[in-house]
Amino acid sequence: MGGPGGWWRRKSTPAKVETYTRWSFHFIALSEPTVIGVTAVGHLEARAALLVMAPVTAHVALAMVTASRALDWTVGRRAQPLRLLWALGAATALVATAAVVLGRHGPGGPGEDTGTVLGSVFGATLCYGVGLMALGLKDRRRVVLLVAGFGAGAGLVARAAGMPALAALGTSAFVTAASGFFAATSAFSIWLLNTVYVLDEAYETRARLAVAEERLRFGRDLHDVMGRNLAVIALKSELAVQLARRERPEAVEQMIEVQRIAQESQREVREVVRGYRRADLEAELHGARGVLRAAGIDCEVSGETDGLPAEVQSALGWVVREATTNVLRHGDAKKCTVTVLRPEGRVVLTVRNDGATAPHGSSRTGGTGLAGLRERLSAVGGTLDAGEAGDGEFRLVAEVPLTARPALEVAS
Repeated sequence: MGGPGGWWRRKSTPAKVETYTRWSFHFIALSEPTVIGVTAVGHLEARAALLVMAPVTAHVALAMVTASRALDWTVGRRAQPLRLLWALGAATALVATAAVVLGRHGPGGPGEDTGTVLGSVFGATLCYGVGLMALGLKDRRRVVLLVAGFGAGAGLVARAAGMPALAALGTSAFVTAASGFFAATSAFSIWLLNTVYVLDEAYETRARLAVAEERLRFGRDLHDVMGRNLAVIALKSELAVQLARRERPEAVEQMIEVQRIAQESQREVREVVRGYRRADLEAELHGARGVLRAAGIDCEVSGETDGLPAEVQSALGWVVREATTNVLRHGDAKKCTVTVLRPEGRVVLTVRNDGATAPHGSSRTGGTGLAGLRERLSAVGGTLDAGEAGDGEFRLVAEVPLTARPALEVAS
């Protein structure tokens, strides 16, 4: 069972950025009633403060729902929430207009305390409302028009409510600047979220291309080995058929040659497959360091691999390959260290990372990847131990004797 932060560590990097962005805007929306509430409690009686906070709370609830749906639309989970955007715009305009009108012509008259509270309602509602509406717009020109429209509207409403021209102009400038700042923050957050998802897709595409390239290389090797030999076998078989029909003794010689070429082809295919399956430790360490650093994970490799037997290098190379895959797929590691030590008569490979959890929730048995590694290591007398080492660290230790001998190979 994972710890309190297990749900966070299990998220991918794009999912973490999305969660952070989503809750950031929720907290931004919640700061609107906080600002207004503090002002209302300090200047109005409790009943009047509650009356002021009722429409503000409704506006905030609508803004949070709109922001959540807009983020879903941004990542492609639902359609653009046009109705909610229009509803939030109308609610923002209505609450702001009511605040400025009541502040100037309310039952108690334009008192200083009432004016201060309703002024905060007017400014905060417009700024937060416009900023959160910008989450549902991708076109920059529409965002600019949204900000400019509400800024100009704020000035016109203030002037119509009896505010002096200079004060109305200042109100318009303030609303335009503040709402523009919130809108720019929203636009930048959306851009950042989309960029993270695009980069994640690019990493996946690069991995798929690497697999495809390896398959093409393997296909080319097989074609080079088998293409000419199969062509020769086809020709000699056809010649043997023709000679046999003429009852010529040379047909036997041709079929013996076909048999020899077929056996040679079988041997060459086995060599290709054996080379494809054999992993070089130094190459795997170099590749792991490059792949992990490209994924933003600091990777340090230490130890000497010179002079190790081919069977040991192959077995440990597969360990490095599987460990690198687990670091990329599980958790959110920031640092990974790979150490190769050579105590007397054996080689110990240790891979540590600070963010990965045990695959499939098991620290000892692991998934099919670790099971496959244990089989490979057992074939050369080696062992594998993998599990959480505490403080969010995952450790994998592979040990192989230097006297390792390859198991009997099964013919392909």
